[in-house]
Amino acid sequence: MEIDAIHATPGYSGFFFDDQRAIKAGAEHDGFTYDGEPVTEGFDEIRQAGESIIVDVELADGTEIRGDCAAVQYSGAGGRDPLFRADAYADVIEGPVNDVLEGRDANRFLENAERLEGLEIGGDRLHTAIRYGVSQALLGAAAHAAGTTRTDVLADALGTEPASEPVPVFGQSGDDRHTNTEKMFIKGVPVLPHALINSVEKIGEDGETLLEYVEWLVERSQELGPAGYDPRFHIDVYGMIGEVFDAPYDRNEVIDYFGALEDAAAPYPIQIEGPMDVGDRAAQIEAMVELRDGLADAGVDVDIVADEWCNTFEDVRAFVDAEAADLVQIKTPDLGGIHRSGQAVRYCEETETRAYLGGTCNETETSARACAHVALATDAAQVLAKPGMGFDEGYMIVENEMRRTIARRERAARTDADADTPVDEVTAND
Repeated sequence: MEIDAIHATPGYSGFFFDDQRAIKAGAEHDGFTYDGEPVTEGFDEIRQAGESIIVDVELADGTEIRGDCAAVQYSGAGGRDPLFRADAYADVIEGPVNDVLEGRDANRFLENAERLEGLEIGGDRLHTAIRYGVSQALLGAAAHAAGTTRTDVLADALGTEPASEPVPVFGQSGDDRHTNTEKMFIKGVPVLPHALINSVEKIGEDGETLLEYVEWLVERSQELGPAGYDPRFHIDVYGMIGEVFDAPYDRNEVIDYFGALEDAAAPYPIQIEGPMDVGDRAAQIEAMVELRDGLADAGVDVDIVADEWCNTFEDVRAFVDAEAADLVQIKTPDLGGIHRSGQAVRYCEETETRAYLGGTCNETETSARACAHVALATDAAQVLAKPGMGFDEGYMIVENEMRRTIARRERAARTDADADTPVDEVTAND
């Protein structure tokens, strides 16, 4: 089945674009927004409305299959592509992108996605958000043409065996880190709460506020969680441990603090995302290795998650090869084509590094569902609940998409098994 056309409509995303550099520099909250001037190129305000582009791939049978172009909340920071403006890129999708994909066989997902990935305009690659959204639509088009699930199309493209159970979902609380986390406990969310610890105020001058919060997590999880609940705590500190303690990261003061986090979380495992942000990929890897070595030497069992400066497939590979993290966040909009996220998860196989299929609160329900299929196709270690910061909606979208897909695949397998079963010969009685 051929691709007839590709259409682009500017829209909204599930959260906001935030100027991370301005926030880290001390911008103060003004209600839901921030006071002060932005410092990252492209921003008009420190917090501004998130944008997306709705992509429709029109097929020869008249069906239109959707994907959504979206970029991360902290666009333009940590080596990422610049702020994504929908009005600036819609014509690119309906022009050069349409020109290279029109008339191609929709069944050939990987070929089409790689063709998109290699497209350049004026010597520059397409913005990651364009590659991300258009590839989602290409994936859906291939599944429609083949009459199968997006999970199966990806598994065939990546050479994987899909998961038979939902991948553990990681819930994110946003700044409402108590109420939203209590919601997660009631629903038995396996990995939580993210917590958005992105300022010294939130972690404490000596890290004491975070320790108190982790102690609260243990107490409240045992009060509210379902029977047998065994959560894994995952907290994103946005480099704030580095701000509080500074380098070197293998010295006693730093290691003792991680030991205190381990004790506060007991009996549950804890993992810390982005413990420091030192300004470039090479230095970040070096700092992460230093910290991991120090923790290992001291016998401190706290997992470290790579986030800052781990954006592209090449970045993921560099962190994994250096053994700089226990988990790497594969930040789906930053990798471009959705198949690249799947390939990044696969790169972690047979290594000591687990793959966290992440992304951003600033995506859409369409991109979140597409990522649920990547998680299933690759059996990632965990997958982010998204979009938005309200928790419930994102968790419902991702968890339900995985459950629905697993059920559909099981029905298809039973149908195939019944078709392969010989019909017993019936002998008529005289």
